[in-house]
Amino acid sequence: MRKRHEKLGVKQTIQKYWMDRTVQMMLAGMSEKEIRAELDEFLKTQKQSGGTGQRGEKTYGMAIGILTSWFAPDSDLVPFRDEALMFARSLSTEEWLPLHWIIISASYPFWFNIAKQAGRLFNLQDQITQVQVFGRIKEQYGDRETVARNARYTVRSFVAWGILKDAENKGCYEKSAPISVADPDLAILMFESALHATSEGKVALGLLLNNPAFFPFQLPLISGDYVSQCNDRLEVVRYGLDDILLVLKKK
Repeated sequence: MRKRHEKLGVKQTIQKYWMDRTVQMMLAGMSEKEIRAELDEFLKTQKQSGGTGQRGEKTYGMAIGILTSWFAPDSDLVPFRDEALMFARSLSTEEWLPLHWIIISASYPFWFNIAKQAGRLFNLQDQITQVQVFGRIKEQYGDRETVARNARYTVRSFVAWGILKDAENKGCYEKSAPISVADPDLAILMFESALHATSEGKVALGLLLNNPAFFPFQLPLISGDYVSQCNDRLEVVRYGLDDILLVLKKK
């Protein structure tokens, strides 16, 4: 698990419709081998910009790693992924963005941490810059060119998904209107993704409800009692007078 929290892995801009296609294949009952083969053929014609054109195997192969968050996650993430897939069955493709967000966040915490830094900046100002996000993320992952490059691809993925909007000045971004997540059970699954993205595997419920990494979403208020009733992978720990901690249960 620790290795997952240290890796970067976002080596190119990820288009949402690539994620959609992956889930559609899973819902159709295709095997991991079949999905890999289909993605291999599909992605060689898909540019990062969202257009079409031939790409080299080394380039498009990098995208498959992110897409495995859905069809071949780490073993400890399989129950979480299975519940996310259950939600996908009941939602339209247009409503899958929160599911893709949490699936990537759990498998690639770097994505979650970029969102957290962006969200923190948006709490202070209406526009943010690449330089501001990169400066904060380098404090966590180190001052390496690969960190800045992966961070840039992550931010550009946010733009491609409509989470961020390019501002007039190059390298500046504004946030889009938040996506409402009305289903409390889906919100709990989002909280679980945050716990997977956190190396300690535990976060106070109040901090989850207002987590800056969820800046693209509007979440409902949820009680600790409701969490304990609806998700058996999370432990609800009460401390102090009114504080509640959510903890990933040990396998």
